[in-house]
Amino acid sequence: MKVKVISRSTDEFTRERSQDLQRVFRNFDPNLRSQEKAVEYVRALNAAKLDKIFARPFIGAMDGHIDAVSCMAKNPSHLKGIFSGSMDGDIRLWDLASRRTVCQFPGHQGSVRGLTVSTDGRVLVSCGTDSTVRLWNVPVSSIMESDDSFDNSAKPLAVYVWKNAFWAVDHQWDGDLFATAGAQVDIWDHNRSQPVSSFEWGKDTAISIRFNPGEPNILATSASDRSITIYDLRLSSPARKIIMRTKTNSIVWNPMEPMNFTAANEDCNCYSYDARKLDEARCVHKDHVSAVMDIDYSPTGREFVSGSYDRTVRIFQYNGGHSREVYHTKRMQRVFCVKFSCDASYVISGSDDTNLRLWKAKASEQLGVLLPRERKKHEYLEAVKNRYKHLPEVKRIVRHRHLPKAIYKAASLRRIMSEAERKKEERRRAHSAPGSIPKESLRKRRIIEEVE
Repeated sequence: MKVKVISRSTDEFTRERSQDLQRVFRNFDPNLRSQEKAVEYVRALNAAKLDKIFARPFIGAMDGHIDAVSCMAKNPSHLKGIFSGSMDGDIRLWDLASRRTVCQFPGHQGSVRGLTVSTDGRVLVSCGTDSTVRLWNVPVSSIMESDDSFDNSAKPLAVYVWKNAFWAVDHQWDGDLFATAGAQVDIWDHNRSQPVSSFEWGKDTAISIRFNPGEPNILATSASDRSITIYDLRLSSPARKIIMRTKTNSIVWNPMEPMNFTAANEDCNCYSYDARKLDEARCVHKDHVSAVMDIDYSPTGREFVSGSYDRTVRIFQYNGGHSREVYHTKRMQRVFCVKFSCDASYVISGSDDTNLRLWKAKASEQLGVLLPRERKKHEYLEAVKNRYKHLPEVKRIVRHRHLPKAIYKAASLRRIMSEAERKKEERRRAHSAPGSIPKESLRKRRIIEEVE
């Protein structure tokens, strides 16, 4: 005779803490649970409401600069270190965990316009309007962990003086070269006091520059003549260029899809392009109501953060037309630079009011160490919310954001203007010969021409 034994794991019945309730096991057979979808819908609705209640994105401000923060740089080899440069020539290294200055790098006579760190995290490169490029030794992490008992100002490893002011700098991925943008694009080596090579296309100033993370010899720049140019270091001349209707303030490559880049434009929008097909944008990211000043991708490549002259910081999906999140405070002035932290958990913004601000990338995320039970609950609620996100009530709650009155009014004014423009275009087309006014999509409309 065969005896069937009921085996039960002790882990399933052991409570994590003495205060926990005893676990109850339920039969999830759909025939027994006719109200399952209704119950899940209510849970999704409650989860969306709780997200709004617990949305506390602002963590803290880091003050110390005495002028506007003009640029920032992440340290690829140290998670909680971030560099910031200000308009008065001051450069600081911050510890994000304690929100204090670890080290200062004095020396620039004018505003610091560009900061970048080598891939190994040992060398900081800075440039500014005083026409100098300075190389600094980055303090080791052991100093970052220590107290304030050491002299926290650093001396430059090298100072290279050049003919013109610099507006941006970026370091090559896994290489010894770095590039500066100014009256021309200059490629430098750590050990050379003059540029290794220079590129020029037109006479206007290049204002931002970024190396491609996947192909180290390719870089993109934007210039004050409204152009975006792709350069290849293996060629003696620039590769391709597009001219837009308005100026691009900043440019950034997607780290996970390095053939795509996103440009922050003066016309309040961000435009994502495929570098292989520059005749139209892949996506137009709207929502800002003033010029977008800076942009940075999350290390996951699935979303990016943008900072604008309208005093807000917004987080967009890489393929989303509208922002997922908008951050603002009464004291925050025009945002000049933004960065995602290297673990994609936080966003750092630098603004005109001399402060750096630290925000959560997910506004309602619970900080600290989560118990396995809590993590499972968060994952379940996120999955339920995702399943019912298309239903009107859940959608309305998830999408709703409180905006400052000035931004709300400016956004509604922009909507009225774009609607009037659309109607005018339709009427003009209706009263013209068929086919004489071709329809042009928004993704192509902002591009004047592509030059090769």
